[in-house]
Amino acid sequence: MKGFLPKIAPAKLYSIDSSSCIRIQEICSNLPKLLLTGKLHSTIERLSGEDLSIKSLLINQKDQDLQLAMSHLSFIAHAYIWGDKKPHSKLPSVLAKPWVEVAKQLGRPPILSYASYCLDNWFLIDEDEEISLENVGLLNNFLGGVDEDWFVTVHVCIENAASSAIEACKKISQCDESSSEKEILTLLNQIVKSMKKVNLIFSRMPEKCDPYIYYHRVRPFIFGTKDNPSLKKGLIYEGQFENKPQFFRGETGAQSSIIPSLDGALQISHTKDHLRHYLNEMRDYMPPKHREFINTIEKNSMLKKLLNDSSRLINKYNDCLEEIRAFRAMHLEYAATYIHKQSQIKNPFGRGGSTITGTGGTPFMSYLKKHRDETEAQKK
Repeated sequence: MKGFLPKIAPAKLYSIDSSSCIRIQEICSNLPKLLLTGKLHSTIERLSGEDLSIKSLLINQKDQDLQLAMSHLSFIAHAYIWGDKKPHSKLPSVLAKPWVEVAKQLGRPPILSYASYCLDNWFLIDEDEEISLENVGLLNNFLGGVDEDWFVTVHVCIENAASSAIEACKKISQCDESSSEKEILTLLNQIVKSMKKVNLIFSRMPEKCDPYIYYHRVRPFIFGTKDNPSLKKGLIYEGQFENKPQFFRGETGAQSSIIPSLDGALQISHTKDHLRHYLNEMRDYMPPKHREFINTIEKNSMLKKLLNDSSRLINKYNDCLEEIRAFRAMHLEYAATYIHKQSQIKNPFGRGGSTITGTGGTPFMSYLKKHRDETEAQKK
């Protein structure tokens, strides 16, 4: 059980030996060097026609190939958009066409989302060992280096650690009046234990991801085009969408399905405002099966009704909420350290992006505080 991670580790190579797939893989593997030398844009602009075609993958319909292509093309496209002194507002058709095609096939927008940045972007260094911070490597990078790798690896390991909690969420949503107190208590305890592991992993973020490096070398590449002051007129995918500018949210942890699943199973409600609309919008960027899972959990869970007046269940329910509150509090603390404080420091790069909005295009500090406080307020 790996929660929302793929059951089989993501593919490192395509199963089809096509020249265009080899070209895609080669360019993506060389992104750190191409960005360093300033040769990325000329490399892409020299391509033409079907040089990055994914026709063979669309015919073959193998999930691992399509997910690998989506990750590769998303990294290449974001490097093209954000890898210069000023962002590029138009993607060449040679890159735009296959990116739009594979995104459509996977049921997600053509933008770098959490699924391609994290869920489908790892491998086990020692295949005989389990997923851990000491045994996960990344398939794709922008600039590479310890800080970028650690930032994403921590999220991969969080997804794995949360798998037991996600399994419990599914079972909780199937509980009804015939379910025993013992059964529900066991499931709530499973969530607490799983989330303690998640929070322990999350607490290790500062070990190898420096706030200055994150802000200036990692964060700039994962912005989207919606509510982004740097791309006010959106992004044109040449030859796609009738050449009309498109606006999509950038990669953000809000696209992970862990917290929405927990909120759904535990019936943690958030007030209906712009924040709620944003969180629902984030589901459009999740893999369709993850989206459906959350919807099913929300629709079926009747946990609050099942708690009755049982002090044992209420106490354990509160323990669940405390672990989620702690997770949200840590997220808020990191946002302050890794983004807000860094935005106050003068630097020679000027590439950290907007300090008011997060990579998903939201006023992140106020939203994170609201998440944390609403979780705390719903303890019994």
